[in-house]
Amino acid sequence: MKIAVLSPVAWRTPPRHYGPWEQIASNIAEGMVALGEDVTLFATGDSVTGGKLASICAAGYEEDRSQDAKVLECLHISNLMEHAGEFDIIHNNFDFLPLTYSRLIKTPVITTIHGFSSPKIVPVYKKYNDTSHYVSISNADRSPELNYLATVYNGLDVAHFDFNETPEDYLLYFGRIHPDKGTAEAIEIAVKAKRRLLIAGIIQDANYYREKVEPRLNNKDIQFIGEAGPGKRNELLGKAAALLHPISFNEPFGMSVAEAMLCGTPVIAFNKGSMPELINDRQTGFLVNTVNEAVNCVNCLPVINRSYCREWAKGKFSKEKMVRDYRELYQKILS
Repeated sequence: MKIAVLSPVAWRTPPRHYGPWEQIASNIAEGMVALGEDVTLFATGDSVTGGKLASICAAGYEEDRSQDAKVLECLHISNLMEHAGEFDIIHNNFDFLPLTYSRLIKTPVITTIHGFSSPKIVPVYKKYNDTSHYVSISNADRSPELNYLATVYNGLDVAHFDFNETPEDYLLYFGRIHPDKGTAEAIEIAVKAKRRLLIAGIIQDANYYREKVEPRLNNKDIQFIGEAGPGKRNELLGKAAALLHPISFNEPFGMSVAEAMLCGTPVIAFNKGSMPELINDRQTGFLVNTVNEAVNCVNCLPVINRSYCREWAKGKFSKEKMVRDYRELYQKILS
């Protein structure tokens, strides 16, 4: 099977630090290569793959800000579509824009919808309902207006996450510094629970960081340590007593939640979006609705079996499972 995997061009595939869509595109591509498939990854020129690499730019527009994002996106998508006839199937991990080419080519396109940035983009998906194949990354993140082929949970490379049976006493916030992700609430939970908090992630909302986060930092109990690459991420997640995930939006998946559990680390999350699908309540973490409920759960962490956390996550969120699920869908589409 000749497979084209379309990744975004914001960051390298796989990303050095942040880039969840790029990470999943990489895991799909490398997983298919491991199964013996003929894979071409369409991504930035500095991307790394065991398959073939096709690119129109040396680096992503978030890593080289001299580039225009829309120009790169148009050149990138058109590059794939002009070679569409060379492939049996195209796996789109790049949102709705590639769909606008899909009726102009004969190669079937399967699109993983990694979330809806706004309800305003749904009409594009809706237009191609009958000729495209949509996959959701959680049952929670589905539009009632769209037809779905399946739900396939994001799959991670289990080998990149070391199990830790004996964590330290700190709590961890790992993600974008943004109101949606609840950085300020994580600080409030840690302060009320009288626990040390480490905060890792990119600052996506500078005003929010300046007004709600920075004034609470003290380089002792509440520390911001910036971005964390794969090695540092593994260490931070594995040594944490728990990951705090007090989101204020209906998150489509939540990569750090699965990553934490793969290290054996339980997650205390606000019960929104996909969280009930990712977390086995009171077994791999706690689903809560308020800061005070989260504080109470910090004291209950000793009841969580960290070995079970890892086994639960391996069974649901491994790269191998995701790739097997996608290959079955490819075969279903082609048959």
